[in-house]
Amino acid sequence: MTHQHDTLSVGMVGHAFMGAAHSQAWRNAPRFFDLPLHLRMAAVAGRDEARVHEAATRLGWDTTETSWQALVAREDIDLVDVCTPGDTHAEIAIAALEAGKHVLCEKPLANTVEEAEAMVEAAERARAAGVRSMVGFTYRRVPAIGLARQLVADGRIGQVHHVRAQYLQDWIVDPEAPMSWRLDRSKAGSGALGDIGAHIVDLTQFITGDTIATVSGRLETFVKERPLPAEVHHGLAGSAAGGSGERGLVTVDDAAAFLAHFRGGALGVFEATRFANGRKNAIRIEVNGSRGSLAFDFEDMNVLHFFDGDDDSATAGFRRILATEPEHPYVAAWWPPGHLLGYEHGFTHQVVDLVTDIAAGNDPAPSFADGLQVQRVLAAVEASSQRNAWQDVPA
Repeated sequence: MTHQHDTLSVGMVGHAFMGAAHSQAWRNAPRFFDLPLHLRMAAVAGRDEARVHEAATRLGWDTTETSWQALVAREDIDLVDVCTPGDTHAEIAIAALEAGKHVLCEKPLANTVEEAEAMVEAAERARAAGVRSMVGFTYRRVPAIGLARQLVADGRIGQVHHVRAQYLQDWIVDPEAPMSWRLDRSKAGSGALGDIGAHIVDLTQFITGDTIATVSGRLETFVKERPLPAEVHHGLAGSAAGGSGERGLVTVDDAAAFLAHFRGGALGVFEATRFANGRKNAIRIEVNGSRGSLAFDFEDMNVLHFFDGDDDSATAGFRRILATEPEHPYVAAWWPPGHLLGYEHGFTHQVVDLVTDIAAGNDPAPSFADGLQVQRVLAAVEASSQRNAWQDVPA
């Protein structure tokens, strides 16, 4: 399939926030890691010709397209990287897989369980022809998170009893913050639940090696309508008269909170909100087990706190581990110990893992099936909120 045996030629759809993060990863991965394939940043697609040309120049892409269909159809593209809003993920990813292209798709995998199921079916069909796919839960690639998973897998905290997870942001606390596609259900699928709640669902399942079986949750929208940005077309999420100009109706949740029961018996407490004043990107995870505990906060992302319950001395307590040693996941390729990594490194590690798996003919993780499983958890939380009852998550 590859036009040049040792080259993986990449095409990316979308060039905003996620597109910039992914572009840096495609640029940096071969400069710091010994990759089995040469990477070519062949093309980026966006609807506006002037803007996509500017993005290509700034982000390092060779050529541009003004439709994702044209990019997918190109014979020189081996992998399609989907960095668009959730309402387009299924259509683009399925078309790319059917065209024999590997796919990296941003999270959440889709806007509905049905779309995610269709994507998994397409991925399974493509897999038989050697075509690989992965969903972009990049926080898995933070070295401290990788270390946490290792400690759980090695039995260092024993049987997991409690999983506590929060994802806290505050970027729409101001009721006059303008409408965006992330507040429009038709584009985003859900609000805090899918945008950031998906991450802590995936992270806790990744760290514990367990999956969520049942949930009981509540969703809330605190600000029901917001000013429409001047350039936004009138159709966005409907509109309502009032204030100094047109306002759009917020059709997603601002916050989500839910209890969860894991298949292995652990009890989980989850919270995702974009209304936590003063919290910018706080992903807080604590796992308590029969032998010890782990705690992590992304706003201090190089650190993992570990309590070793086997230490019964008078000075026992949480140990602060700076996860920047070469023995820690991914770190050996970067800087000397104590020279900290940042948000962007997770995307680079994602590229490294994906390219390595493609070259080896392995199935990358998290797979589209993993993305579907997270989608089923999100759907169960939404159903629980609507029905005021516990909901099972299909295995």
